[in-house]
Amino acid sequence: MTDDALMRIAAALERVSPPPQGAPDFSAAQAYVWHIDPDRLQPVKRVNRVDLNLLLGIDRARDTLLANTHQFARGLAANNALLWGARGMGKSSLVKAVHAAVAGEYPDLKLIEVQREDLPSIGRLLCIMRERRERFLLFCDDLSFSHDDEHYKSLKAVLDGGIEGRPDNVVFYATSNRRHLMPRDMIENERSSAINPSEAVEEKVSLSDRFGLWLGFHPCSQDDYLAMVRGYCDAFGLEIGEDELRAEAIEWQATRGARSGRVAWQFVTDLAGRQGRRLTPAT
Repeated sequence: MTDDALMRIAAALERVSPPPQGAPDFSAAQAYVWHIDPDRLQPVKRVNRVDLNLLLGIDRARDTLLANTHQFARGLAANNALLWGARGMGKSSLVKAVHAAVAGEYPDLKLIEVQREDLPSIGRLLCIMRERRERFLLFCDDLSFSHDDEHYKSLKAVLDGGIEGRPDNVVFYATSNRRHLMPRDMIENERSSAINPSEAVEEKVSLSDRFGLWLGFHPCSQDDYLAMVRGYCDAFGLEIGEDELRAEAIEWQATRGARSGRVAWQFVTDLAGRQGRRLTPAT
């Protein structure tokens, strides 16, 4: 076989399976998204997030996560955190807002988003981070596992670290609608059908126990919902009378069948559009 043919074969193989890229310039951005095939960290120039002060009705979770992140950014001991509970109550928004608040003081704190389906590659990502001076907040949104899902085993590399241990400059934050990361009916089914019920789901259920912080998010009251709406209106300079705002906001949530921070934001988005306004912060 000629050298030219060998070079063409090598080029074709590289196109099929490109070599992994090295660590990026971490001064280029505050946040990155982890991709595979090939492995790379893509910088995010503008993160989709809201200001920490606009997240109302979740004071305890906010203060706890903010304190934990401050500790981590300062090089102190910090816990992995699982934010679980009601949909639309600001779990992922809180992670991104807390990162922004702390990174303003500690610019070496980087946010790395990892997709659930890419968890098997997490060991390779940790190798990139292990020798870096920056500190990394790994973030996985909407984390959960089904009956035959083996991805949870890869997550243990982050939470427990295996023989090498989790790098001191890495902490893991995840959000989930499920406290134990798997459906309750699946837990009960495995317990009822297994030869040893106590062992049937222990491995998966115990995964959530490996998070040092469990922060619960629960459906908000009507007063909290209206406070969220008013907070958004004030922040973005939307002018509307209190009685009109209350009536329209309550009607909006009634048509959605739920109250949450997400529903409040959707109402404010609609209100801004009707007023011919863009959602840019008031100055």
